[in-house]
Amino acid sequence: MSTTRTPRKPRPSARSDPQAAHRLALLESMLRVRRFEERCVELYSAARIRGFMHLYIGEEAVAVGVNEALTDDDAVVSTYREHGHALARGVPAEAIMAEMFGKATGCSRGRGGSMHLFDAGRRFYGGNAIVGGGLPLAAGLALADRMTGRNRVTCCFFGDGAFAEGEFHETANLAALWGLPLLLVCENNLYAMGTALARHQAQTDLALRAAAYGMVSWAVDGMDVFAVENAGRRAAEGVRAGSGPHFLEMRTYRFRAHSMYDSDRYRDKAEIEHWKERDPVEGLARRLREAKELTDKARTALEDRLAAEIDGAVEAAERAPEERVEDLLKYVTSPAEATRP
Repeated sequence: MSTTRTPRKPRPSARSDPQAAHRLALLESMLRVRRFEERCVELYSAARIRGFMHLYIGEEAVAVGVNEALTDDDAVVSTYREHGHALARGVPAEAIMAEMFGKATGCSRGRGGSMHLFDAGRRFYGGNAIVGGGLPLAAGLALADRMTGRNRVTCCFFGDGAFAEGEFHETANLAALWGLPLLLVCENNLYAMGTALARHQAQTDLALRAAAYGMVSWAVDGMDVFAVENAGRRAAEGVRAGSGPHFLEMRTYRFRAHSMYDSDRYRDKAEIEHWKERDPVEGLARRLREAKELTDKARTALEDRLAAEIDGAVEAAERAPEERVEDLLKYVTSPAEATRP
């Protein structure tokens, strides 16, 4: 059986303390997501990225913490706000940026864009523009693993808005009924597009509601990467041990609007600033500085490395070719379908 996903290679100063190295790796992963997203804002504003784009800024602890609990053999199904999930899963920034540019070297060959990132080699199955659309797909992946006897976990991310969709309730019911190896991770950022949670859910304790399906469920501080990682490991171990689906309600917050087209007039600015005080990235950096595991010099070096990585991704995306017109009908149907009478 595959071992738990390992963090990126620790820097020399952390090698003497594996736990310190792990904490620094968590910071690096979250900063990679944050800086990638910030660069995407600049590129979108300059019309170099087009279409819809939904930013993950503020929710980085969820993607990074949960992915630490998964193995390379596990599957991840995501939402349209999936840049952070893909980066945390290990999809290269270069492949994601090329996809954002609609280039042939993108992880979906430039055909999907921001909302349809996909990497079958890393078992990252979207990216899905439909609210709740990934839930039945995740149930199918989990069912296939159960029927073939593979001891794998399928992790499905979705938002609090998707909790109100029929796909969630159908998936939760069947997953519990059939004992599927499914980890449901609800990123409750308190808003379904522009609608506050209390305006569309009579009971706002989503973990409590999920428990009604007979699955193990609990709420987690989604702004604390350690809390997320610990909950993710506990849940993944439970799923892997055969105790059926688990549900985690990650209580988090997006600092930016729903999408780049959203004027964000439905939230009080004081509310946003209150949540920014719990910034998961800077909160972890502060804890590491207080523990003397992160110096200003090391933070600067880390930022420089990530800036160079993202600069390289942008440059590669700009140089990458467009898909050839004669290839546009490729991959629309499978070879078997194309030859079937």
